[in-house]
Amino acid sequence: KRFRRVSFHEITETAIKESLKHPGSVNMQLVNAQQARRVLDRLVGYTLSPLLWRKVRRGLSAGRVQSVAVRLVVERELEIEAFVPEEYWEIFVTLSSRDVAGDLTVQLVKKSARAVVIKSEEEAKQIEKELEKSKYVVSDVVTEEQKSSPNPPFTTSLLQRAASNLFGWSAKQTMSVAQSLYEHGFITYHRTDSYNLAKEAIEAAREYIEHSFGKEYLPEKARVYKTKVASAQEAHEAIRPTQVTRTGEAVVGDKLSTNHQKLYELIRIRFLQCQMSDAVFDKTTILVEAGKYLLKADGKRVIFDGYVKLGKPSEESFLPPLSANQELSLVKVESQQKFTKPPGRYTEAGLIKELEKRGIGRPSTYAAIISTIQDRNYVVKENKSFAPTAIGRAVIEYLGKYFGNVIAYEFTANMEHDLDAIALGEKEWVKVVRSFWEPFSESVRVAEGGSERVKVPVEATGEKCPECHEGDMVIRTGRFGKFFSCSRYPDCKYKNQYKEVISGVVCPSCGGEIMARKSKKGAKFFGCVSYPTCTWAAWKLPGK
Repeated sequence: KRFRRVSFHEITETAIKESLKHPGSVNMQLVNAQQARRVLDRLVGYTLSPLLWRKVRRGLSAGRVQSVAVRLVVERELEIEAFVPEEYWEIFVTLSSRDVAGDLTVQLVKKSARAVVIKSEEEAKQIEKELEKSKYVVSDVVTEEQKSSPNPPFTTSLLQRAASNLFGWSAKQTMSVAQSLYEHGFITYHRTDSYNLAKEAIEAAREYIEHSFGKEYLPEKARVYKTKVASAQEAHEAIRPTQVTRTGEAVVGDKLSTNHQKLYELIRIRFLQCQMSDAVFDKTTILVEAGKYLLKADGKRVIFDGYVKLGKPSEESFLPPLSANQELSLVKVESQQKFTKPPGRYTEAGLIKELEKRGIGRPSTYAAIISTIQDRNYVVKENKSFAPTAIGRAVIEYLGKYFGNVIAYEFTANMEHDLDAIALGEKEWVKVVRSFWEPFSESVRVAEGGSERVKVPVEATGEKCPECHEGDMVIRTGRFGKFFSCSRYPDCKYKNQYKEVISGVVCPSCGGEIMARKSKKGAKFFGCVSYPTCTWAAWKLPGK
């Protein structure tokens, strides 16, 4: 009872002295919530992991959140595999006017007042013939002013996603760089899902914006952002610089690199932008009639750059200054064949976004989760996107059969709500844990006695085993990735390193084949198969 607790969100002299002036006591509700989270995670991990060793393969692990993350990747892959592309066609018409310089390209959008859907080349060619004979008249020109507001300041997940999209960084790398920035007092605490900003920080930002860019870049009132995540923990501020006047150049020193400068400047710009004026655009739409067909073109022009002044210039698309009832002349008609595309694989940023949207896990855990599912070889990164391995599929299939509720999205999200309720004093942590453990332990008992060992699928190579000459050489997935093995294992113990040769690409140094390799940290790169005779290596394929 003699102990007091002080809390601060930035390592600066002002923040620490201020926190020491207002000591508090330990919040036992938060302690209980943390204890419940720790116990639940260990009950799942310590119980399911040994079960997976016995039923699938040694060295595997399961977790309350990590297994759900793998399930997302596996189910997306199944969607992609089941996807059947559908053909469709788009038609574009290029027009000109005697009175106005520059051509106008419009897209066919309606036929007889209904949205047009072209599913075959024959249908597209027929419409092309009709459009080549048509007269073109501008039916309407609509111009409207549009505003674009800045994004909120960074939370942990938003920062991880931005660094992934812009720099290609993993969540783990982003958190490591952010940790150093925080420890050096350059940014506020970097594990947060709050948009809150200190009043003093907002005032400092507004003063800097007015002084640096002018009053027109400053909204009348300070912007306040509300989080849309129901379970957000808002004890901390959003991630921001501790001194808005400090630029990225001041960050680089003996212990900090250009990566620290890049991330710091990203955080600083986002913080400043969130307190700047809206960007304003003119959006123009030109509608053109050609008999029973309606065609459209959209253009955009920046009127006032606002917060975009600190970011990338907005893309502008200019349309010729036409007016209603103006006649146009045909230049050409062009049809393009296209196919519907399957959903894309999850990138690291996309997986974090999906976990957050579903209320699964906490921002502070995402980096560790994504590292773990790669370390366990449940997923691999291919072209910056996650693909499930054979072992990942086998584990999810097994867990889905016997522990469907544990890896159910709604169940995991509801458990997060229960943990938040404990933190608010609305639920007792022991009761929450017991309500989970009793049915879960029964499922473990059933799986232990009723399930057989899972056979992990192998990939055929079409070649015979070079050692026993009886079995087929197959590709298996182990703890450290793929390897060649005999299908007669364990009778034949032949195995060899797996070489992923890239077809259609040759080594620019010796003209030999190129294969995919992995660095000591697990990053994928490309090298010559003749190594060490030929030492060519690169992160990207030649010509990509």
